[in-house]
Amino acid sequence: MSHKRTNMDFLIDGPAEAPHTFVFAHGAGGPMDTPFMTAIARGLAARGIRVVRFEFPYMAARRIGKRNSAPDREPVLLQAWRDAVGAQPSGTRIAIGGKSLGGRMASMVADELGVDGLVCFGYPFHPASQPQRLRTAHLQSLRTPALIIQGERDPFGNATEVVRYQLAKTIRLAWMPDGDHSFKPRVKSGATEAGNLGQTVELAAAFIRGLAPGRKA
Repeated sequence: MSHKRTNMDFLIDGPAEAPHTFVFAHGAGGPMDTPFMTAIARGLAARGIRVVRFEFPYMAARRIGKRNSAPDREPVLLQAWRDAVGAQPSGTRIAIGGKSLGGRMASMVADELGVDGLVCFGYPFHPASQPQRLRTAHLQSLRTPALIIQGERDPFGNATEVVRYQLAKTIRLAWMPDGDHSFKPRVKSGATEAGNLGQTVELAAAFIRGLAPGRKA
């Protein structure tokens, strides 16, 4: 299994000739090599999927010492997604997605890019403690097959809230038992973080491997 950085600042795991590639973006506060990102990437890679991680410009700036670099505005984030997908080789089925912010931005360009699928880990359906400020308008008409994996206690959209939302029929929801925004459960629940992450990897891998070829943008 390969695991390397390229001169394009991608972090790549998995077989170079894999039939499926998953382009994977980080959340608002953590870079592409957080324990969560690494666990998902390596888990998918072990199941034969090529995983390509990248960072938005603001996060890349933090790596070179710009610690106060604020998250980029939406147009910059969306263009980063276009660039990342455009850099992938032909001949592979491509799914895109990410943790929280990364997944949300991926969902906003998935139809435009004509990718085969979308996987979001902890989608921020609304800001924490502001359930009235929904970020779901574009999800009502999403054409790209999508899997959203969410913790049951996620403060950005929990199991009680999300079931009431109007979402496209292309979207499948999966719930991690008692999980928070990173799928970590409370000890008293009987669930474990390792168990939830393992289940997350299995669900995502099965979804990605089962994708039919997508439309071309």
